[in-house]
Amino acid sequence: MAFTLKINGTPHDVDVDGDIPLLWVLRDLLDMTGTKFGCGRGLCGACTVHLDGQPVRSCQTPVDSVGDSAITTIEAIGQTPQGAALQKAWLEVEVVQCGYCQSGQIMSAAGLLKDTPKPTDDDIDAAMSGNVCRCGTYQRIRAAIKHAAGV
Repeated sequence: MAFTLKINGTPHDVDVDGDIPLLWVLRDLLDMTGTKFGCGRGLCGACTVHLDGQPVRSCQTPVDSVGDSAITTIEAIGQTPQGAALQKAWLEVEVVQCGYCQSGQIMSAAGLLKDTPKPTDDDIDAAMSGNVCRCGTYQRIRAAIKHAAGV
């Protein structure tokens, strides 16, 4: 089936089965490899993108469910105020260790700051609970989110 996806402000035409996960369209067809494959079950958060500004797991989002929604990936999150602040904070706090999960972490954090500009520790824990960091940089992730939020 033919789909036109609005990704990072640009329309992309793809011809795929409707049940293919958005993750594979992004990575394999459109060469947007910033979104990572982690578990394939929506449990680790590495594949997080935004659909109309809300974080979703792209490995569990069939392309036919996207419709006219705007998709934002890690490649463009820095164009939003929250994304730019988070990317800067991530570097200043030196969050990254191996880095594999960090695009998903930033995407979830950007969704949090969009909806809750001054998050508490509980807000951060709730928003980030579905993102796994095998290196255990959770304290630095929390510090970077607070830094980006100015709290």
